[in-house]
Amino acid sequence: MHLHDVWFVLIAVLWIGYFFLEGFDFGIGILTKPLARDTAERRVLINTIGPVWDGNEVWLLTAGGATFAAFPDWYATLFSGFYLPLLVILVCLIVRGVAFEYRAKRPEPRWQRNWEEAIFWTSLLPAFLWGVAFADIVRGVAIDGHKNYVGTVWDLLNPYALLGGLVTLSLFTFHGAVFAALKTVGDIRGRARAAALRLGLVTAALALVFLVWTQADSGNGRSLVALVAAVAALAGALVANQLGREGWAFVLSGATVVAAVAMLFLSLFPDVMPSTLSANWSLTVSNAASSAYTLKLMTVVAAVFTPLVLLYQGWTYWVFRKRIGVQHIPGHAPAAAPAQV
Repeated sequence: MHLHDVWFVLIAVLWIGYFFLEGFDFGIGILTKPLARDTAERRVLINTIGPVWDGNEVWLLTAGGATFAAFPDWYATLFSGFYLPLLVILVCLIVRGVAFEYRAKRPEPRWQRNWEEAIFWTSLLPAFLWGVAFADIVRGVAIDGHKNYVGTVWDLLNPYALLGGLVTLSLFTFHGAVFAALKTVGDIRGRARAAALRLGLVTAALALVFLVWTQADSGNGRSLVALVAAVAALAGALVANQLGREGWAFVLSGATVVAAVAMLFLSLFPDVMPSTLSANWSLTVSNAASSAYTLKLMTVVAAVFTPLVLLYQGWTYWVFRKRIGVQHIPGHAPAAAPAQV
């Protein structure tokens, strides 16, 4: 295996890790509207991801940086051709981070409601747009012989890409509902489980159509295995959720994200951005890669620092592993607070 193949795999792993972690982040942000019934419950949901959301976004920075260094032509074509949707995602992530930090800076209800509204929309839009972007990458876009995207932003909003956006939106929200059930106590925990069931059924219907469509268009034997794994994991997550096994439900909902995103990359390889104008103009792992020396140096750096980052982030999740409820919110003491389990 060549180093450019290795780095394609590593970048796929970075995107998988990002969607696994930021997926339930986005889901929690979206659920602050339909799941939480009052300010205290919205604060509970936000606090479930409070210690980890910024660490989860590091995976996006690393994936983008690795793509820039390992496949500069892929990075250039992607970020120039997908400029508008990626800019919207970037603005959403900035506003979302500010909203998390500023929401509790002032006690006025209107101030807090405005930031909560921002959290909802800046979670929903990226969850949808990431699906649109990755569906377009797999489907292929109009790339000319100079490795430039020559289509328009409207070309990106085709039926396949829009379906991909709906899949990531529903899947991340389902993933977030399962995480909310895992991390909360009391009434909100039961409602999160009920929401996870409804969201899981919607996700199953959308994802099955999208993944089968992907397999039919550009799939292979390896992507078919990932498709089956994604379907099995989603079914298992729904069963575990109904049995009240929130830990297993979260593991399996995460496995659904992992398998679904892995299927997209397996369908894509050895291309990194197929051209719909000519197969000869497609960007591949070989013609879009950096020099062998650059890839070798990057491999050494990644081998040293990646385990350290994983250990640190794992330790963070371990420290903040306990459940929370409205009884843990200062100034809110229900008459009979449910015991933690």
